[in-house]
Amino acid sequence: MELNEDRIDQSALALLYLGLHQGNRAWKSFDWDVMARLHEKGFISNPMGKAKSVEFTEVGLRESERLLVALFGRTGK
Repeated sequence: MELNEDRIDQSALALLYLGLHQGNRAWKSFDWDVMARLHEKGFISNPMGKAKSVEFTEVGLRESERLLVALFGRTGK
């Protein structure tokens, strides 16, 4: 099966927002390839270090929150 990597990346970026702490950091908890693509797209700091979390870029933090609401937000309940 061929997977849509852009949709996977968008979902992972949105879910990273759930682990937000210390202002703009999120726990590393996704596949390394996904994290590397998010880094290449400029949304997060390099995930390959020893730290257990990554830092959102300014753009990444905004996009992560937007995607969380767009993909998983409830409408009219």
